[in-house]
Amino acid sequence: MSIALLVNPAARGGASLAAAERAAERLRGHGVSTALISGGSAAESAQLLRVALDAGATGVLVAGGDGTVNIALQELAGTGTPFGIIPVGSGNDFAFALGLQEMGVDAAADAVAGGRTRQVDLARLTRADGSTMLFGTVLASGFDARVNDRANRMRWPRGGSRYTIALLIEFLELHSLPFTLELELEDGTTTRLEKDLVLAAIGNGPSYGGGLRMCPDADLADGLLDVTTVDATGRLRLLRVLPTIYRATHTALPIVKTYRARSVWIDAPEATGYADGDAVGVLPVRVDAVPAALRVFTP
Repeated sequence: MSIALLVNPAARGGASLAAAERAAERLRGHGVSTALISGGSAAESAQLLRVALDAGATGVLVAGGDGTVNIALQELAGTGTPFGIIPVGSGNDFAFALGLQEMGVDAAADAVAGGRTRQVDLARLTRADGSTMLFGTVLASGFDARVNDRANRMRWPRGGSRYTIALLIEFLELHSLPFTLELELEDGTTTRLEKDLVLAAIGNGPSYGGGLRMCPDADLADGLLDVTTVDATGRLRLLRVLPTIYRATHTALPIVKTYRARSVWIDAPEATGYADGDAVGVLPVRVDAVPAALRVFTP
C-alpha cells in the first residue's frame, strides 16, 4: 500500500502538519509507504495529489478540515481509490457524517493500514455555466450562506465558535429572499416550490459550520439528498428557532420544511451558495446525488 497524505498546514495554526507527520510515522511503522503533500493553494494541492495518484498512490489520507477534504473528493470520486481523514480542521463536518470526528491521529492511521473500507455518497453541483464540483456535506444558501461568508472573513475565534458569532451578527441583518426550487423526489415525481425563505440547505451529510445539523437525517449511504427550508419569519421567531437547530429538533417546527430528493434545482436573486464551507458562486445551481461515489477507510 502507498499513501498520499494531504495536509493543510494552515488548519488550526499548523496542528494538521504535526498530525500528518505523526500519522506518516505510524503508517511507516505498519510498513505503509507514505508521502506528505502540501500545496500553497487548493489548486496546487490538487495538482500535487493528481501527480501522486498518477505515480501509483493506492490511498489518500487527509489531515485537515472540510476544505482540504473537498480537494481530495474532486480527485477520488469514482476512482475506487480509498481515503481517510484526520479531523484537525476548523470544520470537520464530513468526518462527523462518517462517524470519525473523534478519531485521533493514531486511530486514523491504523484505519488506513487496516484497509477496511465502505462506499459513501457525494453530491454534484452544476452551475449555470456548466462547470461542476462535488461536495460531501451541505450546500447552504440564503441566511446560512451569508453567515458562512462572514465566518470565512473572520480571523478570530477559530473553530465552531467563529460560525456561532457570525450567525449572531448576520441575525441583526436578517431578511428573506424569493426562492424557487425544483425537486425530483425519492419516488421519481417532481415538485416546484416558489416562496420567500430565510434559507435553503441541501445536504448530502447532516451538518455544516462545525456541527450545525441543518439536515439532521441526511445519510451518506442512501443515494438521496436531504433538503431543509426555513420560511420567511421575523427576528424574534427565528431567535427561538436557532437553539433548536443546534439540538437538531428544528425539523418539527411549522416554519421548517424537509424533503428527500434525487436532484434539486435552486435559484434566488443575487444569492450565493456555500458547500463544504467554501463559496461555489451565485445561484441558480443544480445539485444531484451521486450514490456510492467514494470509498473511505473505516475502523
